[in-house]
Amino acid sequence: MTQKTFATAALSAALALASTFALAQSSPATLTIHPDKSLHPVSPSLYGLMTEEINYSYDGGLYAELVRNRTFFDRWEGVLNWYLIERGNSSATMEIDHKTGPSQALDRSLLVNIAKADAESPAGVFNEGYWGIALRPETTYTGSLWAKVDAANMGPLTIALVSNKTGEAVACTQIDALSTGWKQYSYSLKTGALEPSADYHLALTVTHPGKLWMQLVSLFPPTYKDRPNGFRKDLMAKMAEMRPAFLRFPGGNYLEGDHINERFEWKKTLGPWVDRPTHPSPWGYQSTDGMGLLEFLEWCEDLKMQPLLAVYAGYSMKQEHVDAGPALEPYIQDALDEIEYVTGPADSKWGSVRARDGHPEPFKLSYVEIGNEDFFDKSGSYEGRYAAFYKAIKAKYPQLQLISTMPVKNMKADMQDDHFYVRASVNFNDATHYDKTDRNGPKIFVGEWATREGSPTPDFGAALGDAAWMTGLERNSDVVVMAAYAPLLVNVNPGGMQWDTDLIGYDAMKSYGSPSYYAQVLFAKYRGDKVLDSKFEAAPTRVFYSANSTADGKKLYLKLVNGNTTAQPIKIELPGAKPSAVAKVVSLSAPSTQTTNSMADPERVVPVESKLEGVSSSFTYTLPANTIEVIEISLQ
Repeated sequence: MTQKTFATAALSAALALASTFALAQSSPATLTIHPDKSLHPVSPSLYGLMTEEINYSYDGGLYAELVRNRTFFDRWEGVLNWYLIERGNSSATMEIDHKTGPSQALDRSLLVNIAKADAESPAGVFNEGYWGIALRPETTYTGSLWAKVDAANMGPLTIALVSNKTGEAVACTQIDALSTGWKQYSYSLKTGALEPSADYHLALTVTHPGKLWMQLVSLFPPTYKDRPNGFRKDLMAKMAEMRPAFLRFPGGNYLEGDHINERFEWKKTLGPWVDRPTHPSPWGYQSTDGMGLLEFLEWCEDLKMQPLLAVYAGYSMKQEHVDAGPALEPYIQDALDEIEYVTGPADSKWGSVRARDGHPEPFKLSYVEIGNEDFFDKSGSYEGRYAAFYKAIKAKYPQLQLISTMPVKNMKADMQDDHFYVRASVNFNDATHYDKTDRNGPKIFVGEWATREGSPTPDFGAALGDAAWMTGLERNSDVVVMAAYAPLLVNVNPGGMQWDTDLIGYDAMKSYGSPSYYAQVLFAKYRGDKVLDSKFEAAPTRVFYSANSTADGKKLYLKLVNGNTTAQPIKIELPGAKPSAVAKVVSLSAPSTQTTNSMADPERVVPVESKLEGVSSSFTYTLPANTIEVIEISLQ
């Protein structure tokens, strides 16, 4: 072969190779789905909620109480969130009286000492609420307080909702006479025509000199399903949209507390508020314990969720722990008592307490988690503690599934709780995390996870990472039985957040869902019942999928995630299927990964429905850039 001939042949070979490479590049990836072949069921309990008292999630958030610091804690600068009222020439002081209160649990109170006051110059105190008190027009607010005075002729106590802007009362009522002994008083306040706003405060005043003691000053708006001591309507409605199968409660770190004596002691959260002593949360503020054990169970009832009860297992966050053995026995018994409160008949010891509290019917319970994040316990005591709890609970409640908070070596846990807080790039690279998980090991509960990008709530880039991760959870839901995004809630006011990134944001007046929230809504709404046999050939980088069908096989839900800035063509093969020619597409997309929702722009990124025509057993679909999509295909 001459040099010229060799060069010509080499050029021809190179052109042929380039042509083949170009053809390969232009050919779309192929996703083959077999609608008639299911691999395993989708776990019906896959998506749920995890919450704890962080970011003012309960007090100042879901728990609808409008009065902040209703049990009067103070610091060096004064009584938190409470301020004196001295109108005209009135004169008064206030201080915490540590020697008197309405109960053993609340043995302290606010003492308002009125030196001078009359009808033209009232004196008293006001509460600023949780970054304001939100009022709406033509609405009735219900309240109560415990109070006593030093003289029976002190006169009426006036309770008013007052505008911060004008100083004028927009609703007002009176308690005509106060007792010299502790007594609870109830009241209601009805607004008229006013501008919906959080620029209001609650004022309590008298017009005679004397001493006034107060405790448990409370005010509630209308609540979800009108429950007394209930929850915010808007936040409950947003959670309902997520179709949660379970609620993990009372929380993670909130369960443990910083110290053993600051754990969530469920017995102290039962019954009337006056018998609940409150306790510090590990996130720097005092919990009212208005959301006690029964309120968590009623939350489950209202949203039709399974309770996933976490019990304290002898470890608190500041490296305090109780070794397995006699010292641990009281904590094990406490867990057994708690389970009985939840599930016991009304004539059992703790079931009767639940009945006394207003709920004679037992709650259904399938899952109990023993502790929280015990991998942080440097003592290495968890295996012994878990085994002791496991043995005692299984002996009395063999039907319960018991969840470990870390791997245990000497026994097989029923389920293991895994936690992940990562960036979107990690989720893109780890969406196959559970593909090769040992199917003979414990089932998996992904009890806390989130793509942490965006503040106070996730941006769209985080939502892409979340959705990529969820495709892996769905495909592996034979072993991943449950999963919950965390944290769920955040008060977006200055000082309201201790952790970013959080799923749902709110202030005193309103709330919004983040892009990640809408990804959760889509995945739960179109969860399906069966994981279908499928194969993705020549899959582009950062493109993910999950293919499920309904139990009757009549609908196929194809979830697609494109984490690229360019559109991706995908050839979709449905062998043997006869799909309807028109499918529904639900898209969540944004022009930038930094695009997000906020209080000012709550619906910047929301799902949009459209139609996809030309669907057949073999068709090509171009997946738009930076998009989370669900394609709902009807099968004949």
